[in-house]
Amino acid sequence: MKRIWAPWRMKYISGQSQKDEPGCIFCLKPKQKKDQANYILHRGKKAFVMMNLYPYTNGHLMIAPYRHVGDFTKLSEAELLEMMKLSQLCQKIMQKTMRPEGFNLGFNLGRTAGAGIADHVHLHLVPRWNGDTNFMPVISGAKIISEGLEETYAKLADAIKKMK
Repeated sequence: MKRIWAPWRMKYISGQSQKDEPGCIFCLKPKQKKDQANYILHRGKKAFVMMNLYPYTNGHLMIAPYRHVGDFTKLSEAELLEMMKLSQLCQKIMQKTMRPEGFNLGFNLGRTAGAGIADHVHLHLVPRWNGDTNFMPVISGAKIISEGLEETYAKLADAIKKMK
């Protein structure tokens, strides 16, 4: 039997990632002004783009407003518009740099709907490739991510700079 070594996942599985830094990551990370360390790819006026530390696939991004709001219906028109425009920008840069064959785009609103952070609305953009899901999640409860966050960040950050 082959083993996949992914010790960074234990922090997420055990809930330790939330204990290390209490508070909302979508509020805390942008204030730190350490975009590369926090995997923030782009800052807009009302919203920003950051990579998911626990991605479903390579390039899994989250787009969130700066304002702490957990109710989707309470987002302003400006926040909604910028989030959608940022999702278009990110889709374009991924098509150019990663060449996915499809995308999942969506909001998980509330814990029951799968939101890991339910009190701050955020949009997921997940690039997909034919065959990117296999037996591993079903048989072993493991997901294979084929590229490190740093490499994906560098690729996408460079592409965003060129698109502006």
